[in-house]
Amino acid sequence: MAIAFDLYRNLDDESCQARILAAKSALGKQAVILGHHYQRSDVYRHADLTGDSLKLSRLAAKSEAEYIVFCGVHFMAEVADILTGPEQVAILPDLSAGCSMADMANLSKVERAWRELSAILDPDETITPVTYINSAADLKAFCGEHGGIVCTSSNAGKILEWSFSKREKVLFFPDQHLGRWSGHKMGIPLEEMLVWDYDQPMGGHSEEAIKRAKILLWKGHCSVHQMFQPQHIENFRKNYPEGRVISHPECSFDVCRLSDEVGSTETIIKTIENSPAGTHWLVGTELNLVNRLAEEFKPQGKTVRFMSPTVCMCSTMARIDPQHLAWTLENLLEGHVVNRITVPESEAELAKLALSRMLEVS
Repeated sequence: MAIAFDLYRNLDDESCQARILAAKSALGKQAVILGHHYQRSDVYRHADLTGDSLKLSRLAAKSEAEYIVFCGVHFMAEVADILTGPEQVAILPDLSAGCSMADMANLSKVERAWRELSAILDPDETITPVTYINSAADLKAFCGEHGGIVCTSSNAGKILEWSFSKREKVLFFPDQHLGRWSGHKMGIPLEEMLVWDYDQPMGGHSEEAIKRAKILLWKGHCSVHQMFQPQHIENFRKNYPEGRVISHPECSFDVCRLSDEVGSTETIIKTIENSPAGTHWLVGTELNLVNRLAEEFKPQGKTVRFMSPTVCMCSTMARIDPQHLAWTLENLLEGHVVNRITVPESEAELAKLALSRMLEVS
């Protein structure tokens, strides 16, 4: 029988850290711990591999580890299960570690939108469904089934180019901001990118407006990246006129437009890493990553500031704490798998098709 989590709930962090280190040592190459860039520092420190969600899943697939312990959120562990071998087991230390953005586009709502669009055009002939990797496996499978594709924040532009080469329109979910910024970079006018409000019939638009649109943007967003506002950039420029601003494309259009650079987490890291010593940076992305960059580049005289005056982090990912990680690893030592993430085979096959299209394109 698996060890109950209640035995770990009140353990102090220091005890957990020691037990995690001991369990890691005992498990050896049997297990690999993946740590997303946004993960809290007391968990991130134990990661064997770090990166964004897709990078981590691809690295896990190349590893020989039997157990893939993903310190991220639910959709990330699903991708790991899809891309890794049948003999590998994907684990999420806390099942409550989800993604509010991913939850904004569930399969039933997307299927309803597809049916509504079918009333005025043939979506399978005219619309390429594109889902951001920050989405559930069943939505990736939906894209696989309907000739669609998956994108990341770093390849969204290339994916849109591919999508328009197949069909004349795109339904982009769940993050409207990544879709809008990527479309803008392609030269698509804002008026040809409509927000699809899934709580309104026909997304809140007339038939004529839908027929004119190039991109239908799902009404979804990242709660963390919505904290950043244009005035935060304006205030920074007053104090540091020579400073540089870099933002994640999940930020609002106005924030992206005012930034010097816009890019994925990996792009943000590499851009700051390659910048001259003494550079001042304002960064519009998750707090744990920004704090880590600030410490890493302090010896080079670089200052890295968090864009918002309000503390905001990925609170759902932060649910994975040292207590849950210790519980997960010590159960593995006892031969028990807790919180395994398994995508049904039929769903995984279609989702992998959409992911494979993305990997081929990018």
